[in-house]
Amino acid sequence: MRRGLVAIAAAFGVLWLISAPTACYLSRGAWEEAKILHRREPIPDVIRSPGTPAGVREKLKVVLAAREYAKDSLKLRTKDSFTTYSRLDHDTLVLVVSAAYRDTLKPYTWWFPIVGTVPYKGYFDFGAAQRDAKKLYDNGFDVYVRPSDAFSTLGFFNDPLLNTTLRADSLTLANTVIHEVTHNTFYAAGQAPFNESFAMFVGARGAAAFFRSRGQEAAARRVEAEWDDDKLLASFWSRVIVSLDSAYAAHPESKAARIVARDSVYAHARTQLVKEIAPQFKTINPVYAQRVTLNNAALLARRVYATDLDVFDRVYAREGHDLKRTIGRVIALAKSDPRQPFAALRKWAM
Repeated sequence: MRRGLVAIAAAFGVLWLISAPTACYLSRGAWEEAKILHRREPIPDVIRSPGTPAGVREKLKVVLAAREYAKDSLKLRTKDSFTTYSRLDHDTLVLVVSAAYRDTLKPYTWWFPIVGTVPYKGYFDFGAAQRDAKKLYDNGFDVYVRPSDAFSTLGFFNDPLLNTTLRADSLTLANTVIHEVTHNTFYAAGQAPFNESFAMFVGARGAAAFFRSRGQEAAARRVEAEWDDDKLLASFWSRVIVSLDSAYAAHPESKAARIVARDSVYAHARTQLVKEIAPQFKTINPVYAQRVTLNNAALLARRVYATDLDVFDRVYAREGHDLKRTIGRVIALAKSDPRQPFAALRKWAM
């Protein structure tokens, strides 16, 4: 997963309203966020520093330019996000834990103030992430643990660029910046798949438009090819979900039979990935198809970032491929039906 995690740092001021374990978790998050904010340096100062390597300097310039494009051309709420740089003591920002029931496509969820219910939990404490993941697994859940190199605080803090994010290439950096400031612009509480899928769309289409505005046509085409791969996989994961739902429905009385059926679905999915999907990849190494984790937690985690990606492109096409207008339209439609934002988009884009 290449995209960033939506942080729960915005909730730090309401610790007294919640249970002790969650308060401890948020306190740790607040401490880590405080360290990140304390270490901020203005990116222009880092660019001017004689000790900054040339490659890093060029990447930082792309970050600032992508941020300005998001603000001026796409009218996203950048605030002061990505105007500063912070260096962490380690190479991974957070570990993200997702879990799901093994005999049904139901995610294990967490609730936090401000952001509501989410199907993942980010940990600055990597040991705690592994311990909680093991506990979930021992309690009968599928578990998926992955690193994340960026997050958004939904505009509550001025998110800095992190050294973990800066390791990416310029195309990914531009995509990440636009993706994350999309969260600053609009975030529907309790609608993680919509929020992340919308940001995926804006990040990809926005990065392509950004590079095209700079006359970098090859870079724009590469970003678009990556978006095509994202949509290809999103469509594939949706088909796997339909197959799993059917397999589970065929065995309503037996959990053991449902698990056997799900294992058969995943075995078939692996074969399809390797033989049918991987040959269509434009930017993804085909080895991915052989190694990617296949279980309910991983599948549902991917769906968070890849639900109905095509519907955003349909709205985009109906808006004459005007990305700024499309962003406004998507936000308006989501607000018109807060409980079912995807349904609102599909109805409008028919």
